[in-house]
Amino acid sequence: MKTIDLNDATEPLAEYVKRMEGEPITIMHKGVALAILAPAGNDDYESVQMSTNPKFIALLERSRQSLREEGGIPAEEVRKMFADDKDDSGTTP
Repeated sequence: MKTIDLNDATEPLAEYVKRMEGEPITIMHKGVALAILAPAGNDDYESVQMSTNPKFIALLERSRQSLREEGGIPAEEVRKMFADDKDDSGTTP
């Protein structure tokens, strides 16, 4: 993985993107990683946005907490619920 110190990162962002060559560049400051410039690859924009959105992360954590405290619905029960919802054509609504 390529790294660059924040104080040395003086070029336009576009220049660092051109230099990535398929691997991330980590921006460091005093030995601590501050940011990572990474190629998008197969990740779609929405996935990246959601995985870094504080509100979405908080929603996930609340859901996980609820699951730990109250339990969830077994997978077999969910399958049965969807099977019951199928219309005569055999597709789910």
